[in-house]
Amino acid sequence: MSDLLADTNVALGVSGSIAAVKVVELAHELRRHGASVRAVVTDAATGILHPWAVEFATGNDVVTEITGRVEHVELCGRDGWADVLLLAPTTANTVGKIAAAVDDTPVTTCATTALGADVPVVCAPAMHEPMYDHPGVLAAIERVESWGVAFVDPRVEEGKAKIATEDAIVTAVARAAGDRPLAGRRVVVTSGATSERVDTVRVLTNRASGRTGRAVARALAARGADVTLLHDASAAGDAGDPPWADVVDVESAAEMTAAAVEACADADALVSAAAVSDYTVEPAAEKIRSGEASLTLDLSPTPKLLDTVREEYPDLALVGFKAESEGDDGTLVDRARALRDRVDLAFVVANDASVMGAADTRALVVRADDHATYAGSKLGLGLRVADELAAEIA
Repeated sequence: MSDLLADTNVALGVSGSIAAVKVVELAHELRRHGASVRAVVTDAATGILHPWAVEFATGNDVVTEITGRVEHVELCGRDGWADVLLLAPTTANTVGKIAAAVDDTPVTTCATTALGADVPVVCAPAMHEPMYDHPGVLAAIERVESWGVAFVDPRVEEGKAKIATEDAIVTAVARAAGDRPLAGRRVVVTSGATSERVDTVRVLTNRASGRTGRAVARALAARGADVTLLHDASAAGDAGDPPWADVVDVESAAEMTAAAVEACADADALVSAAAVSDYTVEPAAEKIRSGEASLTLDLSPTPKLLDTVREEYPDLALVGFKAESEGDDGTLVDRARALRDRVDLAFVVANDASVMGAADTRALVVRADDHATYAGSKLGLGLRVADELAAEIA
């Protein structure tokens, strides 16, 4: 799928929440992104999820008790196997014990060992909402966070603090365990299509799905950046607002451009992956009646987002995307390079418009004097963009 967790060893600690039933798929997802996974489970967790299921999901033996092999040290010690300890799900009981350095389960013993050995720890809480709101639990989370432990916020729904999505957990693990060349940097990303209102019902828009922009935002977060994502949340559908970015909801080209100018005030870079409308129209105050013989719309060009941001911030690192529906790679390179030169971009990602909405992509990363071809998943392209940007602003 991607190399988000390539060559990463993940020790997966499973506690006795009903959310443990999701661990099989979570372990598969970690492995799909390149990780090797070994699991440690509490006795309470085995009453919900059989260790054989976890063994199947991870491809490795499961630690159900600490023996004379000192499994906690072998996994999470200073010279241990794990690059990161992921506690998913993390119960109120487990986080309270970690905060108090109580080691009476294999999972809490691994956590104490990891914290003492400076192994990164990521927690994905799951419990009923009243438990999550308990002042003692909140204090325990705050204390553990102060030690550098990363928490993946739960989804509070139906009176429950449900475990975060697999994508959110995988991204948090990648951010904690991997190289973070963009740590301390703030990057603004534009994503998806914009819409121009024709009347109170109709809009002018395009086919951009926002998959590439969201993938870029995710990759930047995994590489350590603090990300602000500008997109139309309603158009994102089930994808919604990703938890790894601060999201600004915009609809029109004017709204996205204004939001970009504001967000870039304290940013280190802007990656403009959105398909921003080139034209707008003066909207009618009421719904235009259907059934008319013909209708003429007067279209006006919208200001170019990259040009506007460049004028406001002459020294900001900018990355542009260029989609074309005609011509070969040579044409793509020429048009991308013309955009790069006009706006003084760090580089441009150029692709054929046919990849809009698809899971995979093919793109050219175009710089002043050379270009390189990428083919694969959009998350993989996002990682390529993140690494190119990191080299640019290092």
